[in-house]
Amino acid sequence: HRCDHSSTAMLDVPFLPFCGFLGMLGLLCVAMVGTWCQHWRGGFSLDGSSRTFNWHPVLMVTGLVVLYGAAALVYRIPNTWSGPKLPWKVLHGTLALGAFVLTVLGLAAVFCFHNSQGTPNMYSLHSWMGLATVLLFSCQWAAGFGAFLLPWAPTWLRALYKPIHVFFGSTILMLSVASCLSGINEKLFFSLKNKTMEYKLLPAEAVFANTLGLLILIFGVLVVAALARPSWKRPDSDSLDSRQVRDALGG
Repeated sequence: HRCDHSSTAMLDVPFLPFCGFLGMLGLLCVAMVGTWCQHWRGGFSLDGSSRTFNWHPVLMVTGLVVLYGAAALVYRIPNTWSGPKLPWKVLHGTLALGAFVLTVLGLAAVFCFHNSQGTPNMYSLHSWMGLATVLLFSCQWAAGFGAFLLPWAPTWLRALYKPIHVFFGSTILMLSVASCLSGINEKLFFSLKNKTMEYKLLPAEAVFANTLGLLILIFGVLVVAALARPSWKRPDSDSLDSRQVRDALGG
């Protein structure tokens, strides 16, 4: 029993340091995808060339993974457990909206590149998965806005929809991670040939991009783990735990 208690205590990481680590990991993912596109893929432009495509991975990783993950964790902040919820609802919705805007811009970049190069759209598993994720994200944001931010939504509707919203929040994040990983692999297969070292020979670009993929995966898994951790969940407003939290925070 003492060993079990010690093991549990070792795994009991405080929330705020965990978020600090997660924030640094997210920024590292954004920095690495930007470095990949700048150093190996020629940089960025809006001329319809491959440099226009390079906006796609940067915006998708930033919006659909990192910013969306930050939005998902807003309600796990202890300060949200007491006092009015509206400011935190607005913050959650704003972060999600920002992620959505970046995602739409990322889609526009890849469609612009395909159309200017005469490349067909929506022919790969990556594209199907990515578009499905964006469509789910759109429905999730619209339904959440209607249920939780508009004043006309009845309490019973919010209670009914809340577990659905939470479930699809984690699901969309993992779909986003899967889309990013498949996109990284697809880009490496397309790019590392003809005048470059083949992917199977594992050049420096392949090592760098694969490392990026692993970091994105770790970021997504850690966010989902934080969302599932019982001790980090906001207590229900009528529960004993919630009253104890309010007392502890002086609410």
